[in-house]
Amino acid sequence: MLYLSIITGCVALLFAFYLSKSILKADSGTEKMKEIAHAIHEGAKAFLFAEYRVLVIFVAVLFLVIGIGLKSWLTAVSFLVGALFSVLAGYIGMNVATKANVRTANAAKVSGMKAALLIAFRGGAVMGMCVVGFGLLGASTLYFLTGRVDILSGFSLGASSIALFARVGGGIYTKAADVGADLVGKVESGIPEDDPRNPAVIADNVGDNVGDVAGMGADLFESYVGAIVSAVTLGVIHFQENGSGILFPLILSAVGILASIIACFFVRGDEKGDPHTALKMGSYVSSGITIVGALFLSKIIFGDFKAAIAVITGLIVGVIIGFITEIYTSDQYSFVKKIANQAKTGPATTIISGISVGMESTCIPIIIIGIGIFISYFVYGNEHGVYGIALAAVGMLSTTGITIAVDAYGPIADNAGGIAEMTGLDSSVREITDKLDSVGNTTAAMGKGFAIGSAALTALSLFVSYAAAVNITNIDILDPKVIIGLFLGGMLPFLFSAWTMDSVSKAAYSMIEEVRRQFKTIPGIMEGTGKPDYNSCIDISTKAALREMIRPGIIAVLAPIITGVVLGPKALGGLLAGSLITGVLLAIFLSNSGGAWDNAKKYIETLDEDGKGSERHKAAVVGDTVGDPFKDTSGPSINILIKLMTIISLVFAPLFMAIGGLL
Repeated sequence: MLYLSIITGCVALLFAFYLSKSILKADSGTEKMKEIAHAIHEGAKAFLFAEYRVLVIFVAVLFLVIGIGLKSWLTAVSFLVGALFSVLAGYIGMNVATKANVRTANAAKVSGMKAALLIAFRGGAVMGMCVVGFGLLGASTLYFLTGRVDILSGFSLGASSIALFARVGGGIYTKAADVGADLVGKVESGIPEDDPRNPAVIADNVGDNVGDVAGMGADLFESYVGAIVSAVTLGVIHFQENGSGILFPLILSAVGILASIIACFFVRGDEKGDPHTALKMGSYVSSGITIVGALFLSKIIFGDFKAAIAVITGLIVGVIIGFITEIYTSDQYSFVKKIANQAKTGPATTIISGISVGMESTCIPIIIIGIGIFISYFVYGNEHGVYGIALAAVGMLSTTGITIAVDAYGPIADNAGGIAEMTGLDSSVREITDKLDSVGNTTAAMGKGFAIGSAALTALSLFVSYAAAVNITNIDILDPKVIIGLFLGGMLPFLFSAWTMDSVSKAAYSMIEEVRRQFKTIPGIMEGTGKPDYNSCIDISTKAALREMIRPGIIAVLAPIITGVVLGPKALGGLLAGSLITGVLLAIFLSNSGGAWDNAKKYIETLDEDGKGSERHKAAVVGDTVGDPFKDTSGPSINILIKLMTIISLVFAPLFMAIGGLL
């Protein structure tokens, strides 16, 4: 059965290769379209290589710390494999996405909505298949070769480390460019989005790929691996006799991959239909197949349906959170329309309304997560309940392949619209790409909600693994050290968010100044006779992202280590608990506020009266600009923060046990 999970990981990668080949066969359009697409591709590739050069140093240092400091070279090698696989998944997915964008635009021009949707979705599916393929292949192969579960925490740590920097760095890059392009272009100068006269427009489109494709892929790769590792680790503790606790999450993940592959063939749009309906069909098919597979595996491996109930609970929780996120962020529902209505009275009321919607949106997902934890725990009872929670996380992430495909489709459609605008294609093409992009905003918001929910369950499962590693059976919240840990942990997501948003603000300031300078000093830009200097804006975003991603990354690694060394394992448990609570709430709030502002702006743009270019639209653009770092930098990065701190604690647990706290 272990062979099955290894083979399925390989099948996912082969399917990704097949999809990429089918995308490359499509026509990439005119020479002008190819030129713009090449600039986006080269910009994205240049940033990723620059980012990876920085990460090599970080990975090398942590590799030596684990190998020499903890005297665990197998864990260190496992860490290296996790980092490498995360890099490969992100790079391959981004590379194909930058090839799919221009082909999506050309398909919209030549064949219409159905063909454009298919190419954009397949471009996203390559990212999804690489994530689950490398994730399952890495975890299964490492266990197969060594027979040791404990070293898999190193694999998860490698994935988490890359994910944090990829999300933060990519988020800073894309939002610096996006904010600069929007404020100077749409608000100050009154030119359309993605207008080729805007010097920041290429950097903006590059950012969609490095942030929303490569960064998002690394984020969910880390969640996917973390869920598998936590379930396998707890499976060893609770089912020592026959290895069933290890095999079940690995084989279930394999079933989820096969379900996602099958579901890809069910995504078929039509010219007049809603693309969202076609995308949701893929998600529903994959979930249905996984449920049937979970019931079968649970009966075969455990002789009952307890494991299946936990898995199905996780799946249902993920679907509900996605649906609730859609309600709060889609322009088909009242919340986004309320923000759009508030924009009539200016930016201030737009921002107040968006913050209110984001705060309110935390309520139902938290209740749903709580119900999911209750069911998955008590189906196994007190003896093995935490294993049930881990299986719920695996269940929620079992269909990650199709989830990422639906999520990564959005940036590809967004890029396609940008290419259509920059190359002056017929307005009918932009109408198609705008419809695809609008759906992409909703699917991206749903993906973020899904990622947050899975982060909560995964971090909780890893927290239980940490508690087992340091022999903690309960945490006394009246213990002063634990109280200190709780407060420190509760504070960290806010400090982390403050730093990442400040980074976007500083980078955007430089971008705005550069765009303004070019509008003033380069003759003929507004008339279309002068060519903007796109490279200077790309350079600003790249340098800012690489410089600003270091500080948040370091705090995420050092905070749990310092707390564990100075205050001891129980205080560190308090820190992890505090960061989990505030982190999940803050992530939901930031992501949904940003998504709601974005779609409120797009909703106004569809109106015949008071639409594009109006004062109401300008107010909505300001709200969207505030929401950009909310939803694409700080919010998604918090997911990784809470999981990275937990996996760091698990890997360094032997050190904390040996020291016991200096105070």
